[in-house]
Amino acid sequence: MTNVIEELEAALRQVTERVGPSVVRIGRGRGRGAGVVLSDGVVLTNAHNLRGEETTVTFADGRAAVGTVRGVDGDGDIVVLAVDTTGAPPIGWEPTDASVGTAVVALSSPPGHGPRATLGFVSAVGQTFRGPRGRRIAGSIEHTAPLTRGSSGGPVVDTAGRLVGINTNRVGDGFYLAMPADADLKARVDALTRGESPRRLRLGVALVPGHAARRLRAAVGLPERDGLLVRGVEEDGPAARAGIRQGDLLVTAGGTTLNTHDDLFAALDAATGELPVKVVRGVDELDVTIAFDAA
Repeated sequence: MTNVIEELEAALRQVTERVGPSVVRIGRGRGRGAGVVLSDGVVLTNAHNLRGEETTVTFADGRAAVGTVRGVDGDGDIVVLAVDTTGAPPIGWEPTDASVGTAVVALSSPPGHGPRATLGFVSAVGQTFRGPRGRRIAGSIEHTAPLTRGSSGGPVVDTAGRLVGINTNRVGDGFYLAMPADADLKARVDALTRGESPRRLRLGVALVPGHAARRLRAAVGLPERDGLLVRGVEEDGPAARAGIRQGDLLVTAGGTTLNTHDDLFAALDAATGELPVKVVRGVDELDVTIAFDAA
């Protein structure tokens, strides 16, 4: 047992020394999150760590610089920043296969001297969670390396220092999710680095899911009806321009019955310039066509 502990201690030190200089803090002061240097002038982090087109990036040596968005995938919760990375080595992105039981190290960059590194194990693979815009993000790695606030966007690596994933979401009860550093993520990141941000259609509404929508309609004396209830409308968004109002119930979109958010996302992905939507307003049914701006 002593030898195992000593080997883990040595691995943690070596990984921290190797990978720590590649880890950055995103945002001022204590920061909003972490990130990692991918190549000269390129930093990767979670999209939910940003509040605009620019952010402060603080490196392991204490130097701070302004990073600007080069490419962003808000639905996939990743963003590539262009920033002066002088003195910060890029992390190696080598093929690696993390499976249940793989020992991993999660790194972040808190205020103070040096990175924070914690040890854990992969507890599950192929996990799914919802991104900041409600879309499902599949294929994630669940691990047990403890993370504090401000750690999302930082790397999780194996004991050889190879990138396993990008920490993204806290599951609770000591479990955390990371987007796997697989070929799909690499391709998306490469596209963002080239400035190719994906464009997905969106209505510009906040929605209440079907089960809650039925309860809310019943509470005000309206007949129960399956659909997604509009609880907010973005000013001058596509839905607002089409006349969608707070309290409307969206029951179909593009001919697809809307029971879940995923039904709506599927309809949006299949749409092009416009999307026909059936709306229930009170007890009245309306047919609305939502038009989208040209790319």
